[in-house]
Amino acid sequence: MCGRFVVTKPEKIQTRFKTNNNPLNFTSSWNVSPSETLPTITRNSPNRIRMMKWGYMWSKDSKYTTINIRAETTKEKPYFKRILLNQRCIIPTDGFYEWRTVNLEGKDEKYPFFIYLKDHLMFGFAALYNKLKDAEGKSFYSFAIITCPPNKLVGNVHNRMPVILSKKYENSWLDPENKDFEKLLEVLKPYPTSRMKLH
Repeated sequence: MCGRFVVTKPEKIQTRFKTNNNPLNFTSSWNVSPSETLPTITRNSPNRIRMMKWGYMWSKDSKYTTINIRAETTKEKPYFKRILLNQRCIIPTDGFYEWRTVNLEGKDEKYPFFIYLKDHLMFGFAALYNKLKDAEGKSFYSFAIITCPPNKLVGNVHNRMPVILSKKYENSWLDPENKDFEKLLEVLKPYPTSRMKLH
């Protein structure tokens, strides 16, 4: 599960993801949480920053939202298979948190572990989004981060991790013409342990 992450350098998003420099109204945060409206990357010839709410909504009146979608679910459920084929985005971030129970002084307490790339560079989570219209007919967007089994590093803390896209996969992930389901599934795997750190 991924329930908290950070976006500490929003001013670098446009350059990092080669967007069309549309204005970005977002301040840095070390504690991004569900229900916040955040910058995401979609393909719009070229890439575009689009603000979306974290918490995938099935309808405009949904009271229940999903912040994470298991990679395995996209294969098991036709609804999410369709979403995977048609509504993919990237969530810019600098790192994320997972919690583990630690026994200190004879008492079990949950402590957050911060997980990031060794080179400290910005990266992107694989995510799926939905486009809906409100009562006035205005479009709004929501998203969920895709999770997969953990690599060895994250597995020390949690039994799931967000899918981190390698740079070489980002372009094909965003490409709306990419409808190869099996190849898209191949991307949804744990990021290499050797490239990550936690504290």
